[in-house]
Amino acid sequence: MTEKLTIDTPEQIALELPLAGVGSRFLALAIDTLIQAVVLVALLLIASGVSPAAARLGVSPGWWVPALLLLAAFALFYGYFLLFEALDHGRTPGKRFVGLRVIGDDGRPMAVQQAVVRNLVRVVDSLPAAYGIGIAAALLSPRSQRLGDMAAGTVVVREARLSAAGATAPPARPRGARLGASRLDADEIRVIETFLQRRDGMDPDVRQRAAAAIAARVRQRLALPPGGSDEALLEQVLAERMES
Repeated sequence: MTEKLTIDTPEQIALELPLAGVGSRFLALAIDTLIQAVVLVALLLIASGVSPAAARLGVSPGWWVPALLLLAAFALFYGYFLLFEALDHGRTPGKRFVGLRVIGDDGRPMAVQQAVVRNLVRVVDSLPAAYGIGIAAALLSPRSQRLGDMAAGTVVVREARLSAAGATAPPARPRGARLGASRLDADEIRVIETFLQRRDGMDPDVRQRAAAAIAARVRQRLALPPGGSDEALLEQVLAERMES
């Protein structure tokens, strides 16, 4: 049975996000490690050509070539994860391929500070070899968190592929028709956005109840009449807010 993270929103609506298991996380890590290895081999090939070229020019490479290689390897190991997770909304190329994302344990997108803490602790999680400590911590944690996740207040969730409607625009509506989405506050918009992003990973009954509860709140706040598709309404409200 898939473990889930349940988030109670300020509107007292429970959203359930499927947590990533150790297997899928390890697969994502393997892909990221392969990418790192390819980059490292490329750096070694470049370095192997630098020394002979410098010697032909009468310049001794001395100690700085291996020192730069060591620094580059260190930056590659730690900076790779930090850079991608901070800039790509909690996803590395490996996580994107597998369909995973790192978020805050409160359901919010991961902040840069959390990405820094999470990856600073990676040096401990990677011990003694092949992330032994990290895997053990994730297996023992009720939220499948490694030590870096615990320190940073993050979790890794399975990310459903977004449909075009959920990610960008709503169904066509009459020109100039507005719902008044600007009257919704930031927390209400965040709830709508979170639901639309995660709905494909929800159980059908949970998805229907969550959509109905959120849509009822939206109709009340915007003085809209009942009826129609709850999810279509939420898509339209989010798109209108993004346009403003």
